[in-house]
Amino acid sequence: MGLLSPTRDRDIPQPSSGVWPGLAQVPRGPAHARIAAAVIKGAIAKLPISMVFPDGTVWGTGGPELNIVRPDAFFARLGRDGLIGFGEAWMTGDMTTRGWIPGGTPLSGTEINEATDVLAAALTVMAGRMSSLVPKPLQKLRNGWQMVQPPSEENTVHGSVENIHRHYDLSNELFSTFLDDSMMYSSAWYDAADARGGEHSVTLEAAQERKIDGILDLANVQPGMHILEIGSGWGGLAIRAVQQRGVRVTTLTLSVEQKALAEKRIAKAGLTDKISVLLEDYRDHRGTYDAVVSVEMIEAVGEKYWSDYFQCIDRLLVPGGKVGLQAITIEHERLLATRNSYTWVHKYVFPGGVLPSLKAIDSALDTTTLRVTESRRLGLSYAKTLQEWRHRFNDKLDEITALGFDETFVRMWNFYLAYTEAGFAAKYIDDWQLGLSRD
Repeated sequence: MGLLSPTRDRDIPQPSSGVWPGLAQVPRGPAHARIAAAVIKGAIAKLPISMVFPDGTVWGTGGPELNIVRPDAFFARLGRDGLIGFGEAWMTGDMTTRGWIPGGTPLSGTEINEATDVLAAALTVMAGRMSSLVPKPLQKLRNGWQMVQPPSEENTVHGSVENIHRHYDLSNELFSTFLDDSMMYSSAWYDAADARGGEHSVTLEAAQERKIDGILDLANVQPGMHILEIGSGWGGLAIRAVQQRGVRVTTLTLSVEQKALAEKRIAKAGLTDKISVLLEDYRDHRGTYDAVVSVEMIEAVGEKYWSDYFQCIDRLLVPGGKVGLQAITIEHERLLATRNSYTWVHKYVFPGGVLPSLKAIDSALDTTTLRVTESRRLGLSYAKTLQEWRHRFNDKLDEITALGFDETFVRMWNFYLAYTEAGFAAKYIDDWQLGLSRD
């Protein structure tokens, strides 16, 4: 939905400090705002959502209701920055749901969950029509107006450290408010019975354990093995691998905060002699391993380095060894269309992130002796996981506020979780567990 956005210098938000450069400033550009308004009006004219304006005007055919509180500011943001502006309109309260206004009457966690359920539903409708929301003539002009990734966010060895720091080092205490006890920050694995709910559905923690076991199975992890994990998280996979499979684990991370908490959790479990947590880039690591596992880390590798990533795994794996990989993916055509885009998610959540397609993974593997031999689809499980995280986050707002995170952060984090949930629910993005084996 972006129109004629120029590339410009980007001040980096500092969410943990409540610093949001330029966010409060409404962009100027009445012509761009008028074009944005015309595009949005046409885009949602036949969609099952409602866009409600202060004067009572309603666009759309009904359904989840987005309230446009300050129309001039809303369209000015979209006119200059497209989807970045759309997210920022939510963060500032130019757009909202269920009357959740920054600085207004405080809402309970339950009320915010209800408001963001509406947001997620509206975003799901939009995500399902993403390729057709903007008229094709304007899509062809994409390279002329979209922002591009700044060189500072390229995933070089140095750049990767900074990109990881900006998200994963926000606060261990923050992540612990909404993750389950396993501290797994990736899609759980729910089955059809879980999706329906009821007495036979499993808890988030049980679904995360099922996910870990699925990855270990794809890598054929057996007792006595020494396995490598690329992307430690907070140690959940490594701990379960040792406890359930009787292995040794070396795990790599670039997050100082994750390493510190992972080592505490490992020590508490009495597994310090079985698990080594290294603050090290995968490109620098040396060794030989019976199996390699990596859960939703490839998204932070960067397209330029996908071949390097798989070549490193190939080099570190013993003959006959297998790999368990979990990856968030996008359709290949969408990858080609958006590969250089600088988005709201890049600016506020995951700098340097790029989602691969399954075809791109296969192409990167062509430079190795590894091939995809098994697969399992978890995309709809991720939608359920993200909804669970969002509800748990809002249920702990008192704790989050006590950690020093402001209302803008709370709105930003809710948008991130709802926006991503919508992508999986609409199947605009997906999540796969892949088993890799030698030729």
